[in-house]
Amino acid sequence: MPRFSICISVYNGDRFLQGCLDSVLCQSFADFELIVVDDASSDGTADILADYAKKDERITIISKSQNEGLHLGHRAALEACSGEYVLFLDADDEFEEGLLSKIDCVLREERDADMLHFGVRVIGEGVPGELRSSFESFVNQPVEVLKGLDIHSAIFGGNGAYRQDWRMPQRVFSAQLVKTAFSKMPFQRLDCAEDAFEMFVISSLATKQMTRNDIVGLRYHLGRGLNGASAWGRSKFASVAAAFWTCACQITQYADSYSATDLLASANGAQRKLMQLLFNDWRIRVVDDEKLASIEDATSIIDPAIVASEIMRCARDASYEKLRTNQGPNADSLQGWRDAAYQIVSGDSATSIAFASYLSAVDDHIRSIRKMERVSRFEDEPIRIFVSAHKPVELFDSQVFQPVQVGASRTDERFIWALCDDEGGNISDLNPMYCELTTQYWAWKNVDADYIGFCHYRRYFDFSDTSHEENAYGEVIDDYIDIVSQREYMLEDAHIRKVVKNYDVITTPVEDIRSYMGENSTIRSQYDAAPKLFVEDLDRVIGILVARHPEYEQDAKAFLAGHTGRFCNMFIMKKQIFHDYCAWLFPLLEEFVASADMNLYSKEGLRTPGHLAERLLNVYLLHHERIGAGWKMKQLQCVHFTKPDRYYLPMALSCGNDNRPVIPVVFASDNNYVPMVTTTIYSMLRNASDAYRYDIVVLHEGIEWENQERMKAFFGQFENAGLQFCDVSRFVDQYELTTNNPHISNETYYRFLIQELLPYYSKVLYLDSDLIVKGDVAELFSVDLGDNLLAAVRDVDYCGNLNMKDGIRMRYTKEVLGMRRPYDYFQAGVLVLNTKAMRKLHPMEKWLEFASDDRYIYNDQDILNAHCQGRVKYLDYDWNVMTDCFGRIGNVFSFAPCAIFDAFNDSRNHEKIVHYAGAQKPWKMMGCDRFDLYWEYAKDTPFYVQLSSMLHAEAVKPMIAEQVAIDDHECVVSGDSPLRKVVDPIAPFGSRRREVLKSIGRAARGLK
Repeated sequence: MPRFSICISVYNGDRFLQGCLDSVLCQSFADFELIVVDDASSDGTADILADYAKKDERITIISKSQNEGLHLGHRAALEACSGEYVLFLDADDEFEEGLLSKIDCVLREERDADMLHFGVRVIGEGVPGELRSSFESFVNQPVEVLKGLDIHSAIFGGNGAYRQDWRMPQRVFSAQLVKTAFSKMPFQRLDCAEDAFEMFVISSLATKQMTRNDIVGLRYHLGRGLNGASAWGRSKFASVAAAFWTCACQITQYADSYSATDLLASANGAQRKLMQLLFNDWRIRVVDDEKLASIEDATSIIDPAIVASEIMRCARDASYEKLRTNQGPNADSLQGWRDAAYQIVSGDSATSIAFASYLSAVDDHIRSIRKMERVSRFEDEPIRIFVSAHKPVELFDSQVFQPVQVGASRTDERFIWALCDDEGGNISDLNPMYCELTTQYWAWKNVDADYIGFCHYRRYFDFSDTSHEENAYGEVIDDYIDIVSQREYMLEDAHIRKVVKNYDVITTPVEDIRSYMGENSTIRSQYDAAPKLFVEDLDRVIGILVARHPEYEQDAKAFLAGHTGRFCNMFIMKKQIFHDYCAWLFPLLEEFVASADMNLYSKEGLRTPGHLAERLLNVYLLHHERIGAGWKMKQLQCVHFTKPDRYYLPMALSCGNDNRPVIPVVFASDNNYVPMVTTTIYSMLRNASDAYRYDIVVLHEGIEWENQERMKAFFGQFENAGLQFCDVSRFVDQYELTTNNPHISNETYYRFLIQELLPYYSKVLYLDSDLIVKGDVAELFSVDLGDNLLAAVRDVDYCGNLNMKDGIRMRYTKEVLGMRRPYDYFQAGVLVLNTKAMRKLHPMEKWLEFASDDRYIYNDQDILNAHCQGRVKYLDYDWNVMTDCFGRIGNVFSFAPCAIFDAFNDSRNHEKIVHYAGAQKPWKMMGCDRFDLYWEYAKDTPFYVQLSSMLHAEAVKPMIAEQVAIDDHECVVSGDSPLRKVVDPIAPFGSRRREVLKSIGRAARGLK
């Protein structure tokens, strides 16, 4: 019996076969047999083998009459083996000298090891050096001794990480192990990814694997054969995809036959990795004009949901690479990939866990790439109006308005959507003093355009013919930089070009400062009135001006003594005028900075050069008007946008190596409701299953950054949850939203935004912020919606009102809401939303239009009931158990149909979500229904003091009028007060927390 059996299966491999055979036959360790299967080659392979077999009796040739693929080639070779250990070798690779002797030594020392993994030297064959290096690093990474299913898990990512390759030629196996494994494999053709399947079965049966990558035993030629870099057409990709999918299915079938949890997890990991490898080749190798067609082919071979997810992943990776290196497909191509993947899942296919994460990243990347591509075309524009920005802001869709990152040299962050003021000749380092003038200097030194202009990230020119209302400082005030405001102020490129080309200089209007400074004010006194500026600096720079350019003295004096000026340092000039102005301005400022001592100035004071330039611009223009320069000038209003900051859509929770299903949960809140929404989220996560991850999105208007950070820090304790905030003001500000109940705020309408703001989810859980969640929301989310628009609980309160004798609610429900089945009215505080179906029913804008109708009593809840009727899945009452607010259970709920009322009452014995609907809230009213339950959770949150102070303030209101001074330090709360049920557990006697609450109470009651 030979020590080693070496198996090679070859098909049309005459080009590299001799090198492969020589590397085996030249081994110093000679106790081996070489089994070569000729898989019906049509080239010179047979002749080469016959020649070698004549020279060495250790070679056995098996010739097939028809090609059957690598797997059956391995099987045929293995059946002829008689060695103690088996190695597999591809016909286009070679053994390193001394391999067999080295592994023989190891195997004699480790006799219980039935697998040994050794090292490889990777030789690049027409592939990028970075790819060769990264591949070599992966296949040679160190791994400890593995036993049992740990071997399997390390290779196939059963625990979420792929720690070792599944390459057959990089291992030696005990003959008993590999023959047993092959006996469990099907007798069918498997190609391309057959080694993944073979290794899956082998490793599932192995008992111990040694890894000795210090033994470099294989020369692997990366780039030969299937792993090459040659381009693929549509048909080639389809054939490879079919081969990969067949192997993936075989792996799944094998794992299913054993029904072992660990094996099934590894099977899922193997399938994921196989699909990643396949579609990586799609991204890199399939020719561009056949890429989209090949996606269609793939969906007929592979599970469409997998195809969609992998194409979206490729779009994410390629778009990220484009942002990082500016290499690869353009935005339009990437958009095509994205849309093709999205179209697949718009049908009946279920999306993968990762799809949502990929989609949100792709959309964000493509938006950035389009901005980057726009920047690359800026130089071609004859009219360039530079927009100075120091932070991410919204931008108009324009080639004329060109953003510039100011102070770029002072930060490591580069805005890919902007030019930078530190390229070429620049004074970027001086941005703290010169402000937006660093953009102006950069343009002077580096830009060649017919017209050059400047505005700010929040101030733009108004190019419309309409005279818009201004504030006292001569500014038009607006909110958002968007398509609406672009049209309102006619900021489209074509119109701007049409206007600008008719003038030499365009500025903001000449404003009279007396309108807000007083009748006797002057430009000099205005500067003197600025609390952090010094008028002596203005005098100094004017002195420098007069010394350098005496002809400007008259203009400077007239300007400073006058009461009109152009402000904001915004202008557009013809190139020649602009260059003349900069050559005049910057030497003045340079001399001023050199002579002024601003070391102790405030932050605003350090910006003095910028403020001075605003005044000097006026002097420059007045001078040229006085001397008759003949410039054709125009004044345009200045629009000040109050909310220019970049708007960020929520991003799907990143999957990484965590493959647990994701449950998206949306809440609505404002800054005042932060303590309450925090309590609700906390109760949900404390009782939620660890088998899922939770993508929590809080829709809001104006939650302060500090509160957002406190919430994120608090919920950081839950490793399976992500929290993000989305300011929705730009959406809702366009509509007249009102509520007809004092305890209902406009946040109630935010649920209409979910379908638009989370486009990557087809199913979303919405929860009100006045709940305590006692049940597992994973159970709630698992409800099968089918074709229904949502799942909710019938509203027992509303049903009680329907049965009132006055008939008012019944008439309203039928006539206004148009409900055919009034008793199907549901409560909207807990909703499982089929957002994909809701998008098809109405766009977000239409839902908000409905919300502007003031006929509705319960606003958004009425709208949902009116438009979703007949397509609602009704949940058990356990999932939305309303509390007994002002005795409504007896006074109203009891009028509901008997079956509804009984079901509601029963749910109070096993409630999963408690809803504090109505005006009685546990942070406002002592002893309200389910009061203790709420504070069981509230006491653990970082906002317990705020909640307690709210409760205390409400509790002491009736007492304030009757308060009596009793002592130097009067008792804040009596010994028998129910408030102590809240205070005592969270603030024990003598604690700092108790003293804080006592001080709040004394302040509220006016006590000492």
